[in-house]
Amino acid sequence: MTFRELHDGALPLLLPNAWDVASALAFVEAGFPAIGTTSFGVAAAGGVPDGRGGTRAASRALAHALAPLPVFVSVDVEDGYSDNPDEVASFVAGLGVAGINVEDSTAGRLVTPAAHAAKITAIKARNPDVYVNARTDTYWLGQDATLSATLERAATYVEAGADGVFVPGVTAPAELRDLAVNLPVPVNVLVIPELTLAHLADLGVRRVSTGSLPYRAALDAAVAVATSVRDGGPPPAATPYQVVQERLVRYARDRSADTRADG
Repeated sequence: MTFRELHDGALPLLLPNAWDVASALAFVEAGFPAIGTTSFGVAAAGGVPDGRGGTRAASRALAHALAPLPVFVSVDVEDGYSDNPDEVASFVAGLGVAGINVEDSTAGRLVTPAAHAAKITAIKARNPDVYVNARTDTYWLGQDATLSATLERAATYVEAGADGVFVPGVTAPAELRDLAVNLPVPVNVLVIPELTLAHLADLGVRRVSTGSLPYRAALDAAVAVATSVRDGGPPPAATPYQVVQERLVRYARDRSADTRADG
């Protein structure tokens, strides 16, 4: 099954988003056939804000680290880290992954649909096999946050070659249905607590991303451990050290074997 075909199941493809190797290995161990990365998690782990181009090197390094895993990998590349479509296409070409998300905003402001479409066209020309999930941030940023404006942008991106459209921030069932009905490619949304995967499938949604939710939940869990012990309570249950260590040992061994084979 290809990464594209994973979007054609009875339920939407649930894509958990990792921020480092250990979180990715945990998702693989849990049986997910594909994983994404979260630019927020990558940025926050590095101590920089999200959406401002500060994850370029870290996202490229993470892509290279995750590419050998036995699952499909999709990388969040923010806005492509450049206004130049050819530079964006070259960056994507060097990732070695099955898919990417690329968003139509820079530093919290929407760019023109034509500018984003030019990036998509360049990416697909250079990387025809990469699944390009074109993200539009109309609802996410509250800019041009109407269904008509969002559909207009999305249609432009599909015409430019996008394989899917990601609309974070949209949650109303009627709007989700309209997006799915009016777009000829899989529609991707973030997790919506009130809507199950089965409900989203009925609305026509084909992919659901966890985004930065696992990373933020992990922060809360880490604080809960420390505060519970501080306040005299028992520490929460956790995956044993040896289990996580063994995952990392296998990963390092497999990467070393791959490096020797390539050499």
